[in-house]
Amino acid sequence: MKQFKADLQAVMDRDPAATSKLIVFLTYGGFKAIRRHRRANWFYRHNMHGIAELISAKTRRLTGVDIHPAAKIGQGVFIDHGVGVVIGETCEIGDNVTIYQGVTLGGTGKDIGKRHPTIGNNCMISSGAKVLGPITIGEYSKIGAGSVVLKDVPSHSTVVGVPGRIVKRHETKIDLNQNVPDPVLQEFSRLCKRLAVLEEKLGIESCKYSICNTDVIEDEAYLQMLVEKREKNKQDKKESEITTKNND
Repeated sequence: MKQFKADLQAVMDRDPAATSKLIVFLTYGGFKAIRRHRRANWFYRHNMHGIAELISAKTRRLTGVDIHPAAKIGQGVFIDHGVGVVIGETCEIGDNVTIYQGVTLGGTGKDIGKRHPTIGNNCMISSGAKVLGPITIGEYSKIGAGSVVLKDVPSHSTVVGVPGRIVKRHETKIDLNQNVPDPVLQEFSRLCKRLAVLEEKLGIESCKYSICNTDVIEDEAYLQMLVEKREKNKQDKKESEITTKNND
C-alpha cells in the first residue's frame, strides 16, 4: 500500500495536468504500467515466469509501455504518457525517477548477465532518450531529449547529444525542464566569435553569407563592439590617408 501511494503521489507532484488521484488511477497509462509491472515482477520473483510474461504482454497492449517483468523499479517512479517506453530485463531504476515517452533503457547486444542500465534516484530521462548497455546513471542526473547514452554518467550531471556528453553539473535538486544546453551550437558560437576577431584584425569584411557577418550575430553587446571597432578602423584608415596626402 505504501508503494501504491508513492506511485500515485509521484504523478500528482510531477504532472501539472493531473487533476485528481481518481483520474490518475483510472486513466493514466504510465501509472497503470507501473502498477501492472509490480504485479508481474512479484510473479517473476516467485518463479512463475509464464504468468509474469502474460501480464507484461497485456500491459504492453493496453498502455504501449514495454517493461520486462524482471526489471527492478523503485518507489515514486513516474512514466509520463508512456507510449514507446522500453525497459529491459536487467534494468534497475531507483526511487523518484521521471521517464518521458519514447525512452529506451536497453542493451547493446546478446550479452548475458547484467546488460541493461542502472538509473540512480531522482533522475529525469527526457523524451526519446536511449540509455544503452550495463552503465550507471548517477543520482540527480538529467538526460536530454533524443540523447543516446553509452557511458556511465556521474551524479548531478546533465547529458545531451548523440553520443551523450556531459554539458552541465548542477546542484542536488533538479527540475523537470527539458530545455538543456546544446554543446554543438555552443561550440559553433565560440568559433563564430573567434573568426570574427580574426577578420577584424586582418581588416577583412565579412561576406554576406559568413557566420561572422554582423547581420547574423545574436549577441547584441558583442555585435555593438564589433560595429564600433569596424567604424573606428575605417576612421583611422581615412585619417591615415589624409595625413599621407598632406605630407606629400
